[in-house]
Amino acid sequence: MDPFDLGPHAGFIIASYTVTFGVVAALIAWVLIDRAQQRAALNDLERQGISRAGQRQDKS
Repeated sequence: MDPFDLGPHAGFIIASYTVTFGVVAALIAWVLIDRAQQRAALNDLERQGISRAGQRQDKS
């Protein structure tokens, strides 16, 4: 028995895996892009003097 013989539903199986891979890759890209945007926004706020909650302010 050939382990790569997907039978009569090969097209559906390959399409399903392809779509799933594409969706997961898009979600990973979305998270990485959003992370970069959030870091840029936080850095901009810090430059304006607004600190993160729970972060100590140096009053020297």
